Amino acid sequence: MPHPQIAALLRSLDQAFDHKAWHGPNLCGSLRGLTARQAAWRPAPGRHNIWEIAVHAAYWKYAVRRRLTGEKRGSFALEGSNWFARPTSVGEKQWRADLALLEYEHRLLRAAIKALPHRKLRRPPAGTPWSALDTILGVALHDVYHAGQIRLLKRLQKARTR
Repeated sequence: MPHPQIAALLRSLDQAFDHKAWHGPNLCGSLRGLTARQAAWRPAPGRHNIWEIAVHAAYWKYAVRRRLTGEKRGSFALEGSNWFARPTSVGEKQWRADLALLEYEHRLLRAAIKALPHRKLRRPPAGTPWSALDTILGVALHDVYHAGQIRLLKRLQKARTR
């Protein structure tokens, strides 16, 4: 059983990602049922699409895990950082693979948080001024922010394609 502070952080992370939460749709709920074509739609040239937001969220789960564990950079599944241009061609297989990457990075982040000694929560991980606690809360809030953004993009797409 994790320390109560760690357990509370895991609950917050899970509610933001894929568990029922008081705030409404979480990240997975916002992505649920989307086709590759819907995920690849852009509201305007140069704007991010839902697909890119999903991979961006996966990257930041990786980045937070790396910060918490001290793992070296360069081990993310895709080359680059932060934003990844998606897709070069619309394909359900690649869309599903990127959703699986998001789920995979979430599971790895959860495991890293669960293994984190609670006494390290108030200390900043190497290379950041933010405490581990703030960093973990931040990645949960990041999921909620992008869940809302995806919901808005879905509504905009629906309105524009009528």
